[in-house]
Amino acid sequence: MDGIVSNIQRFSIHDGPGIRTTVFLKGCPLSCWWCHNPENIQPFVQELYYQERCVNCGNCDSLCNYNARESAGKRLTTEDVLKEIKKDQIFFEESGGGVTFSGGEPFMQTEFLKELLVECKSADIHTVVDTSGFTPWKNIESIVDYVDLFLYDIKIMDNFQHLKFTGVSNNIILDNLYRLSNLNKKIIVRIPLIKGFNDNESNIKKTISFLKGIQLVGIDILPYHKMGMEKYKRLNMTYKLTGDEKPREIVMESIQNMFKSAGFKVKIGG
Repeated sequence: MDGIVSNIQRFSIHDGPGIRTTVFLKGCPLSCWWCHNPENIQPFVQELYYQERCVNCGNCDSLCNYNARESAGKRLTTEDVLKEIKKDQIFFEESGGGVTFSGGEPFMQTEFLKELLVECKSADIHTVVDTSGFTPWKNIESIVDYVDLFLYDIKIMDNFQHLKFTGVSNNIILDNLYRLSNLNKKIIVRIPLIKGFNDNESNIKKTISFLKGIQLVGIDILPYHKMGMEKYKRLNMTYKLTGDEKPREIVMESIQNMFKSAGFKVKIGG
């Protein structure tokens, strides 16, 4: 089987325990205003980082020397990806690391994801799936036995605000998290914190109230950064934020303390 992979990043230390290889799968059903991986939004396509270089010939692989240029998305087989992952297996064993499948949204390529997870588990490689949770439950259920840890994004609790700033409702996201918790899977909730969007006291209190009913390993607060802004220019996309949306340290620490007071294990950063 094959799929579209935008990047395979080695020696990651923020995508789960230990030293990890992170595989970024293309495609995402969300359109978050603060997304820092816009190259992963469009599914099943290979994109130039520099759109002005494209002459629309449609022969990206053969005529544009795909491997030598900056691009987003390459069609790889399961065997191709596993070969790259296994190059780092000694680092996984020494650090307690493994492979993390991220995106985009990895469930946009569920069958490809499942095949990769099955092969990794057969090779005794620790597996993590980093997901928005916006996918039919049957997709999560189909791979749950091959995942050691889920990194699960919770962005905004108010459904209207979530729809406005991510393009989708959060109903299915919250429902899937509840179901996943009931299966006793290891879950770390990740909260991307964006000033003026979800760092207000009301949203944090609603998040705490909901998560009290969920079994979690912990919570990671991920402060906004603007490192993705340049990508939007390269891809000829519009960036909707100003780049000044990182919450102040005092605000992040206050939110961290709110979660701690509610009994959660929480840290700032991945």
